[in-house]
This record gives sequence, C-alpha cells and structure tokens, in this order.
Amino acid sequence: MARFVLRRTAQSLVALLGVSIVVFALIHLVPGDPIRAALGTRFDPEVYELLRERSGLDQPLVVQYVDWLGRAVQGDLGVSFRSGAPVTTVLAARIPPTAVLAVASLVVGIVVAIPAGIIAAVRQGKAADYLATGFSQVGVSIPDFWYGIMLILIFSVTLGWLPPLGYTEFGEDPVDFARRLILPAVTAGVVTGAILTRFVRSSVLEALNADHVRLARAKGLPERYILRHHVLRNAWIPIVTVTGLQLGTLLGGIVIVEVVFAWPGLGRLALDAVERRDYPVLQGAVLFMAGAFLVINLLVDLLYAKLDPRIAVR
Repeated sequence: MARFVLRRTAQSLVALLGVSIVVFALIHLVPGDPIRAALGTRFDPEVYELLRERSGLDQPLVVQYVDWLGRAVQGDLGVSFRSGAPVTTVLAARIPPTAVLAVASLVVGIVVAIPAGIIAAVRQGKAADYLATGFSQVGVSIPDFWYGIMLILIFSVTLGWLPPLGYTEFGEDPVDFARRLILPAVTAGVVTGAILTRFVRSSVLEALNADHVRLARAKGLPERYILRHHVLRNAWIPIVTVTGLQLGTLLGGIVIVEVVFAWPGLGRLALDAVERRDYPVLQGAVLFMAGAFLVINLLVDLLYAKLDPRIAVR
C-alpha cells in the first residue's frame, strides 16, 4: 500500500509539473499586457518599466517559469497584479466557497442519481426506466445557466422564497448561508445527477446480468437480498470512479454557476483573472484545481481496495 501511494504521488507530481508548464505557456501566449491593463490608458513609461521589472515580465519566458516554479515549491505563488495581495491569500478566500458548493452539488447529484439509476436498471424497459433516462438526457443537454435562471425566476422572483444572488459567510449568518447555497447547489447538482444517473443505471444493469446473480436467483434468494449483497456491491466501483471525477470537476470551479449566482469561488476568480490578465492568480488557481483533481483520483484508487478486496493495491 505504501509503495502504491508513493508511486501514485510521484506520478501526480509529474502530471502537476506538466500542467504548470502548459498553463504557464498558454497564459503568456494570450494577447495583452497585464501591466498596461492594470495602469489604464494613461501611464508613466518609467512606472510601466519599473513594474515590468519588479514583476519579472521583462525576463525571457523560460526564466520567468523557473523563477515562478522555484517560489511555488516553497509555497509562494506570487502577488496579484491587480490587487497586490499574495496569491495564496486570494486563493484561501475563494477555496471555501467553491468547496462548499462542490460538496453540496455532489450530495444533490448523489441523492438524485443513486435511487433513479437503481430503479431504472431494476425496471428496465418500464415507465420508471424511461423517466430516469429521460431526466438524464435532458439534464446533460440543457446548459446549467438555464437551470440557474429558471430557478431564480421561480423561487426568487415569483415565489420570493430564496435570495437570488450573493454569498454569506457561515459564521456571520448560518441560516442565510444555507438559503443562498440552495439554488446554486441544485443547479449544479441537477447536471451532476444527470451524469451519475446514466452510470449508476449501466453499472447496476451490468451487475444484474452477471453469472453469479443468475445463480443466486436460481437458488431462490429474495430479489432484495440479491440486489443488496450481489448487485450493488459489484456496481459501486465504476460509480465511485465517476463520482470522484465529478467532485474533481466541481472543485475545479463551476464557472457558469458561480457567475449566474454571484458566488465568489475559484471558477469566477479564474475568469476574472483571464479578463484582467492577472497571470499569478490564474496560474495559482489552475494549479490548485489540477492538484485537487489528482488528489481525488488517488483517494478513489485507495477506496477501490476497501470496496472490493479482490483489487490488490501494491
């Protein structure tokens, strides 16, 4: 187990290094000058050159990357060109809202997908199956911003039950925090649930058609017992994989949902950094997203051995 964790950690670090190189190169290929964007249309040329030198943008691209990587390894991701605040401080303020929204959206998706997918598989070809598959098709076909706008129109504008926009810290007002979390979590959770429903249905169907399930039925075991002990236990592996990938995607920032609901998360931060040419913030945000995704994949692999002892982790 220890060797496996070390090997996967080393692979993740190599992948993270590759991501940092690609992102750094792509960011600097985007047209525009971040120093001019920060100073505006009227600026002193001497101030401009001083800021370029201080930010390191006057150096060759390779030198800039090596300098940034050396500081990043020590936990220093640089300073925002726009606000002047350390990137780590900026990220620390945006990670909790994204993490809360990602977990809440995943919970909504799981609550919808698990029963819907199981019922659709058990009742294949019947009304429940068509209803679940129809929900899945509609859920992945319609953009999530449309769901968000419709939810705002219904529950905020028409009924007045929930606030449409904004974010409140949990420590300031837990009730208002929960009320503002519902609409964005449901919006992202519908899409997540639609994706998961398809995989739950296909995994349970595959397990239902396995030879050991046919043998259990031939022995006269009750269907509930077969479903619980022979079907679901073997169907969890692909479901856990897709669930982990969905969590990694959600932690990467749900840009559209965060913009629609004015949610101060990583996705919105990255979008603002692109528009403002704030290179250090964008590099730090993408690095965190990639790192979170790799860590979740590692945890999913370790969870395999717990769910199925036949899978040896070495």
